[in-house]
Amino acid sequence: MAAMKVTALIVCAGRGTRMGPGAPKQYRLLGRIAVLRHTALAFRLHPAITAISVVIHRDDLALYEAATAGLDLSPPIFGGETRDASVRLGLEALAADPPDRVLIHDGVRPFVTAETIAAVVAALETGPAAIAAMPVFDTIKACAGGMITGTIDRAPLWRAQTPQGFAYDAILAAHRSVAARDDLPLVTDDASVAEAVGLPVRVVQGSEDAFKITTEADLRRAERHLRGDD
Repeated sequence: MAAMKVTALIVCAGRGTRMGPGAPKQYRLLGRIAVLRHTALAFRLHPAITAISVVIHRDDLALYEAATAGLDLSPPIFGGETRDASVRLGLEALAADPPDRVLIHDGVRPFVTAETIAAVVAALETGPAAIAAMPVFDTIKACAGGMITGTIDRAPLWRAQTPQGFAYDAILAAHRSVAARDDLPLVTDDASVAEAVGLPVRVVQGSEDAFKITTEADLRRAERHLRGDD
């Protein structure tokens, strides 16, 4: 039996406007190398991953090439106007030599752990979709007009992270279906796309280390984490 082909699809085509002036956040330096390079290395060094493709903004090709120089990656893929469009274009680009499984990951989550990657891959042995997530421990309040209107039961709540893994054919079909519809609310991650077409999605334990770098404060936190100060 041929070995399972698992592709990591790293998505970093966004502009990162909340980061402020300067290069897009995926190309900011973290410990003297680009955030994206940290992310790509986490997957390149994992034995379960057989290929890595990165979805980028077409204006960032020079930044991408500098950030990933010397890494064994597939040619970059140009993304779309929205994250879900970028993911769909990334998935379509894999169709000529399709993987069995695909792990879709935010390019600005550089501290994804090997254990999390392995857990998502393992969960795909028994179902078409699985995501990393963390349980919510804080008390959650519903508010309106600056006033609390109720307290929400946190027991069933989890914070979605990436990677989010899928059977390749299933998630490509789901993205195509969702893109053709105009009756759906905004999808904010790929699990939302899977849910919209009825795919069951398993949750596996993620990691507090796998936070998303969105703002300057997040980048400073990442620097502290890299130094071991947090």
